Amino acid sequence: MALVVGRLGLTSISPVVAGGTSSAKAVVGEYVPVSAVVFREGHDAVAANVALRGPGGARIPFVRMTPGAIGTDEWQATIVLDQPGAWTFVVEAWSDPMATWTHNVSVKIEAGQGAEDLANDLEIGARVFDQLARSLPKPERPRAAAAAKTLRDTTLDVAHRVGPALDAYLQDLVSAHPVRELLTRSRRYPIWVDRPRALYGSWYEFFPRSIGAQLANDPQAPARPARHGTLKDAVEHLDYVASMGFDVVYLPPVHPIGEVNRKGPNNSLVAASWDVGSPWAIGSKDGGHDAIHPQLGTMGDFKALVKRARQLGLEVALDYALQCAPDHPWVETHPEWFTTKPDGTIAYAENPPKKYQDIYPLNFDNDPDGLYAECLRVLLHWIDAGVKIFRVDNPHTKPLDFWHWLITSAKKRHPDVIFLAEAFTRPAMMHALGELGFTQSYTYFTWRNSKDELQDYAAELAAAADHMRPNFFINTPDILNEYLQHGGPAAFKIRAILAAMLSPTWGVYSGYELYEHLPMRPGSEEYLDSEKYQLRPRDYAGAVADGRSLAPLLTTLNTIRREHSALHWLRNLHLHHVDNDAIMLFSKRDPASGDTVLVACTTDPHNVLEGWTSLDLPALGVDWADEFAAQDLLDGATYRWGQYNYVRLDPHEHPAHIFAVHADPW
Repeated sequence: MALVVGRLGLTSISPVVAGGTSSAKAVVGEYVPVSAVVFREGHDAVAANVALRGPGGARIPFVRMTPGAIGTDEWQATIVLDQPGAWTFVVEAWSDPMATWTHNVSVKIEAGQGAEDLANDLEIGARVFDQLARSLPKPERPRAAAAAKTLRDTTLDVAHRVGPALDAYLQDLVSAHPVRELLTRSRRYPIWVDRPRALYGSWYEFFPRSIGAQLANDPQAPARPARHGTLKDAVEHLDYVASMGFDVVYLPPVHPIGEVNRKGPNNSLVAASWDVGSPWAIGSKDGGHDAIHPQLGTMGDFKALVKRARQLGLEVALDYALQCAPDHPWVETHPEWFTTKPDGTIAYAENPPKKYQDIYPLNFDNDPDGLYAECLRVLLHWIDAGVKIFRVDNPHTKPLDFWHWLITSAKKRHPDVIFLAEAFTRPAMMHALGELGFTQSYTYFTWRNSKDELQDYAAELAAAADHMRPNFFINTPDILNEYLQHGGPAAFKIRAILAAMLSPTWGVYSGYELYEHLPMRPGSEEYLDSEKYQLRPRDYAGAVADGRSLAPLLTTLNTIRREHSALHWLRNLHLHHVDNDAIMLFSKRDPASGDTVLVACTTDPHNVLEGWTSLDLPALGVDWADEFAAQDLLDGATYRWGQYNYVRLDPHEHPAHIFAVHADPW
């Protein structure tokens, strides 16, 4: 909230991230609000505008700001940036002699003052219009000059002398080409503009090694593989993912997996010879972070998967996990990149009481130049292989300055690269990662299940849109929330609807559509027989054919998202009132197209709920007291709704209404 030291008061500028040391975030086509507080001594009018510079010499020299609520001194504008890359903006505050004169002369005339009383005011106005005439485009200058001449014409009465100056057309010219005095500029603030996928997308996660895998019929070793899935199998699986309307397919690490201290099923410390281990225990005699697990295939197979994904309208996101198995090549060639304990052994990863004996964390302090360079080399290696989206594993366990350096270095070469922070950690760290450059972030959505929790959290994230974009992953390979464990199929439907409608970006881990819900033990959020440690073949097609799959709903949700631009944005979330503590009611409206979606969704997976709404109709683009057509995009039914409406939701049959709002009155 720094005060600009200038002729006018200028403060509270937004969007500003970390005092302007980091870039605010936007995507191409996003409506970004800019605001500032502008004031000065005395009673003369002030005004403000935004001036922008973009990549390749792009310029938007003047976006006029409008006053906010009376008495706040706040000025606002909305900017829309049409090119990705680095932009900057300046807020310019100025004294507005035209507005000052217009106000003064109008109130004096209304008070009954005549030409003699207004002689000075009329001459002041004429001089302002002289200034205006010099700044207007040539074809418009005569109109301003004529207004100045008329103001000086003493043969006319006051009304006719002032009339041309207050002409609506001329006032529009004044608004577009104002006379600015006492100009005060803010410092220049950065905005980084990403491609739209940075804000909007539907993610689906699966393990390539489980696709096409077969398990041996061995009662003594039920997880023993008879066939290991491959990247070629994963290519065939892409059609299934694309058929559900997902935009991004996310793959856990595809690198060689360590053999030393390899974990067995359910994170057991002893692994059998056939156990496949955790993909996050990266590195073995077969290579490290730049290699493909030999049982998955080759780099050629990986590039073929990326190519096929693009043909299907999918992007491949790859895990970027900076950690090593004990037999990773770096352990031998660069022991200084690890932490050595007093007894001489290398420290494995711990999150007490959890122990990860199969993983060595990296130490970024012993040889930062060498390790930083190698991490960037690995990242660029996979970018060259066609990956432009990275899900970054546990970024909160690495230094902040490292991430700032790495992301900045990568984006200088490849500005379209997207980084998702997998950081389930303290809020300060999560927000800091967003401020220093991460494109998206995992969130606490998984643990926000009541109406109050969801509303508060959704509003908090929308308010943080300048620096932190949420990705509402409902589940992950190691997070199975108790809501899903005990809520039955209705819980899976509810969470999918809320994630897909509340956040521009959402995702699921495979098995979600099959209602997988068994924990490793009571009170645990780990899956029983977790795919992190063993193969998990699934009969996706059979489940769909038998009606045992949530895939049809996921497909519908992604179709709704794709067809309704209101759901592509974060800042436009609007919460409405309903008199039931377990029914959420919210809307999103696209300011460009007017597309509006209204969602009523239960948060209770067990009971039928009823309630009455109290809608903020203008937020829906509907005038107060009007009615509108509410078309339910889930079942096609159309309702006649107004401000107050009865709603009944059955979590098993119809847990939500997703309405397209047609604002034409009935």
